[in-house]
Amino acid sequence: MAGRLDGKRVAVIGAGSVGPGWGNGKAAAALFAREGGRVLCVDRNGEAAEETAALIGAEGHVAFAHAADATDPEAVRATVDAAQRQLGGLDVLHVNIGISKAGGIAATSLDDWKAVFSVNLDAAFQLVQAALPLLEDGGGSIVFISSLAAVQSGPYAYVGYEVSKAALCRLSRSIAMEYAARGVRCNTVLPGMIDTPHVQAFIAGGIAPDELAARRAAQVPMKRQGSAFDIAEAALFLASDAAGFITGIDLRVDGGMGLLAATAG
Repeated sequence: MAGRLDGKRVAVIGAGSVGPGWGNGKAAAALFAREGGRVLCVDRNGEAAEETAALIGAEGHVAFAHAADATDPEAVRATVDAAQRQLGGLDVLHVNIGISKAGGIAATSLDDWKAVFSVNLDAAFQLVQAALPLLEDGGGSIVFISSLAAVQSGPYAYVGYEVSKAALCRLSRSIAMEYAARGVRCNTVLPGMIDTPHVQAFIAGGIAPDELAARRAAQVPMKRQGSAFDIAEAALFLASDAAGFITGIDLRVDGGMGLLAATAG
């Protein structure tokens, strides 16, 4: 079924990629445009935002680039202003940003903790607050990208990442409950082991790409990593009218990894 976002005005926060290939946000921006959405590609790296917008334009779809640091309240307000100016409003807000700092509770500094929460949670809070007047105008959809780490311990010690992503899920449910009667839905996607440039940039730790991919795939019941488009398809569904009676859910896209904790319990 094509045209799942026909006529929708979409802002993808984190639409760039930290390296060659498809990050989750870049894939979402492209897929949303292919499905008829007009997309504002937002990234703190302006060149990355421009690259994604140009790719979408080359495919014959409509996209605009906007550089903004979502941890900066003024930049967040400017982003919403850009959505109003470039798109004429906003129907979908897709927040796909996150950082991690390695370390468990004893090894994580307060500065690292605050830095992770600033990006992974505070930015989403600010973006939604700023965007709600536009989303309420005709009923809208908010889709956050969290992580399976929000609900299940993984092979890496990233306490700030895990807790901030869990809090993002709780924020999503709070928004969903408060705004359900006003026609604004809010849902969250929880990716598992996904093959993206972010993994190579922040998790590899010197491990060769092929070896890292094999190690990660071996942990997944489906015996493969997911792709950025697996996550984008889930986000697209939640953003679209096909999910019009769905709000406040955490949708795992993990190749069955969440089942391992349930089985162990």
